[in-house]
Amino acid sequence: MEPFIILILIIGLISFSMVWMPALTSKIGISYSVFYLLAGIILYWLFSEYLPSPLPKENESAILHLTELIVIISLMGAGIKIDKSFSLKNWSLSLRLVFIAMFLCIIAAAALGYFFLDLTLASALLLGAVLAPTDPVLASDVQVSPPNEKSDSETRFTLTSEAGLNDGMAFPFTWLAITFAALAEGNDTSLLYWFSYHLVYQIILGVVVGIILGKVTGYLVFNFSKKFRFLESLDGFLAISLTLVAYGFTEMLHGYGFIAVFISAITLRGYEKDHDYHKSMHSFTEQIEKFFVAVLLILFGGALYLGIISEITWTTVLFALLFLFIVRPLMALISLIGAKIKIKEKLAISFFGIRGLGSIFYLSYAFKEISFESEDQLWSIVALTIALSILVHGISATPVMRYLGK
Repeated sequence: MEPFIILILIIGLISFSMVWMPALTSKIGISYSVFYLLAGIILYWLFSEYLPSPLPKENESAILHLTELIVIISLMGAGIKIDKSFSLKNWSLSLRLVFIAMFLCIIAAAALGYFFLDLTLASALLLGAVLAPTDPVLASDVQVSPPNEKSDSETRFTLTSEAGLNDGMAFPFTWLAITFAALAEGNDTSLLYWFSYHLVYQIILGVVVGIILGKVTGYLVFNFSKKFRFLESLDGFLAISLTLVAYGFTEMLHGYGFIAVFISAITLRGYEKDHDYHKSMHSFTEQIEKFFVAVLLILFGGALYLGIISEITWTTVLFALLFLFIVRPLMALISLIGAKIKIKEKLAISFFGIRGLGSIFYLSYAFKEISFESEDQLWSIVALTIALSILVHGISATPVMRYLGK
């Protein structure tokens, strides 16, 4: 049978199953990410000769851009459903996690990579940078509800806003690893250039473009359309359009598109916050996001079956367990010292630092820019950590959130 026909059938079955999957996973309390990961392993076990290779080294461009696309869609979805307006007070817990916990996680993971796994400084730093950010793609089970439901806990809000912010803020540290790799090769670059361009300029540009595009879109949707009634018929795909415009325009100006997408989302969300159109945009974005997540989880499961973790050793297994159960929780708890929330909420926020598809994008991006030593080992470590996170957090997220909700 022609491979393309089998591929079309599988994609159709994936999207068909996604119609009922959220209700099913809510009933049984296990994230759908677990099921699609296992489905990917089974499908590639049975039909690997008919399916495209999911291994990053054999499909570098496709894996890079597919993960890039799902991350920006997830960032828009996360931003649109956050009801709480941005302020240093309202977002204090999220900012602690981004600017304290994530930075400490990068240092700790890099130190473990350098001293425990015998990686080079550049490779160890890259490992820390790609694993540190909480993933917005696979964190739907611990995120806030759709817009204007006003029933979300501080835990859900903190995890949602953290995932939205830190996926862009991790980019400078990926570039720091690239800079160290370039310096090791004798290339013409410097840490001063990294600081001024990759850390300062690209972040500021991402924030500024995001605010401007969010405000302009808000004006067109909620103000301008009132003056011309025939423009009031709006579809939810505007959110996807804004996602692509914000990301593409910012990247053209050499800023961080991830930051621009999330900032534009929360800026648009703050424009006439109670308007029903926010629900329409969120609903459309969520449907597109779930479809891509399911497809990418199938591919990730296939990559696990076909040997992306072939370089795994006992030391790398221990590293993954240490990072998920010690490093992230401990660093997050340190960042939350003095926060006026219950200890149960602190523990939940600290534990649910979910690793996901964003890490695959960062690693693919870095390898595209420059060669690193131990690339196969890095893929194995990151893939194992993501797989463990999907299983552990996917099984525990719903019961824990229900418990906290009570």
